[in-house]
Amino acid sequence: MDDLLIARSLFGTTMGFHIIFATIGVGLPLMMLTAELLYQKTKDQDYVVMAKRWTKAFAVLLGVGIPTGTIAGTQLSLLWPGFMEVIGRVMALPFQIEIYAFFIEALFMSIYVYAAERIPPWGRIASLTLVAFGAVASAVLITNVHAFQGSPTGFNIRDGQIVDVDPWAAFFNPGFFVNAVHVALSAYLTGAFVVASVAAFKMLQSDFGSRIYRFHHKALMLSLVIGGIFSLFTAFNGHATAQYLHETQPEKLAAAEGLFETQSHAPLTVGGITDPETQEVRWGFEIPWALSFLAGNSFDTVVVGLNEFPEEEWPPLFVHTLFNGMVGIGMLLILLSLTAFVWHKFLKKDRFPRFFMWLFVASGPLAVLGIEFGWIFACTGRQPWAIYRALLTPDAATTTGNLGLLFILFVAVYAVLGAAVVFVLVYYFKRNTVLDDINRAEQKGVPLYGSNN
Repeated sequence: MDDLLIARSLFGTTMGFHIIFATIGVGLPLMMLTAELLYQKTKDQDYVVMAKRWTKAFAVLLGVGIPTGTIAGTQLSLLWPGFMEVIGRVMALPFQIEIYAFFIEALFMSIYVYAAERIPPWGRIASLTLVAFGAVASAVLITNVHAFQGSPTGFNIRDGQIVDVDPWAAFFNPGFFVNAVHVALSAYLTGAFVVASVAAFKMLQSDFGSRIYRFHHKALMLSLVIGGIFSLFTAFNGHATAQYLHETQPEKLAAAEGLFETQSHAPLTVGGITDPETQEVRWGFEIPWALSFLAGNSFDTVVVGLNEFPEEEWPPLFVHTLFNGMVGIGMLLILLSLTAFVWHKFLKKDRFPRFFMWLFVASGPLAVLGIEFGWIFACTGRQPWAIYRALLTPDAATTTGNLGLLFILFVAVYAVLGAAVVFVLVYYFKRNTVLDDINRAEQKGVPLYGSNN
């Protein structure tokens, strides 16, 4: 591996690890807030127990998300000095504002964890609302830098110098809104399905109809409803994202669909492997005219093919597989949610088949995998540009060599952190069971939130 490939691999590994905690860290506060609202409305103790237990999990995940995010920021400066020179001059606003978003999230998270039983109900709801707001604001602000990379505005380059800088124009770049919405929606669906995965697994371990089973059944149905809603919203936003790519990064859309020739009535290719030699997608299934409609709401829309661009500017063609994986997982999650809703509400079944339960268990890891596919597709599909049509990736990278050892050490650190997270979560929740928390919640004068800090 040359130093450029190691630099890309190192930063990609860092972001691939960090994004797990960052995404769940955005989705879980919405679940906590929903459970708290349901508790305040119904006074059902199960919901306050859910909110408390999810808060503990969120605190552990936040404890890893913060240092991995710090590592990512440090690596940006060390590995990509050419990129950070442009960002520092043009796109520093999101980083500056994100500090305040994180401050809000951390402050009100502390209030909820340590003072939930000493503040009124509206204070608890307000605290979790601000935690959820701070979390999604942080994600949107940082992701806006990625949006800027795909649709850079607010500056010009003359004679190799950055001039005519307009920070707010750069901030509200053409990709800002579509990327912000997509990040928020996909994080919410991921948080919901991670909860569904745990709840389904616990139901499989419990006796049908037992107190533990009923508790986790409530958590499962709540998470499937929220996950299903945001899965549908994410799919609709995906349509807007395809139109955005059609307008701003046409070669990325062409690579995602393995389209080589510019054409109207372009087909949407599902599955298969893109073959650059034959310029077709082998073993793929084509839906006639669908790509043109997806790109421009009309079957007559002309979609630009890869052959319109020099081959050295083509994104890696394996992004077609990543795109299909992301979309396929999203469709499966929608189907799971709809099936569960029909089974429970319309067919009035009080028990899911075991096959369904294992699909629910798989839904959380699949949602995280879909996030990884989408993130890699978004970044790799922009190659060979670090900033589209403005800065090539090789020109953005450090000239320092000998990065191989650094790569190995960081991978080892992430392995230790990942194992530590699993150990702490398993250890904590074994020491503090659902029945323990339910008993505390049902007894007057016994603190729930402060009982096992």
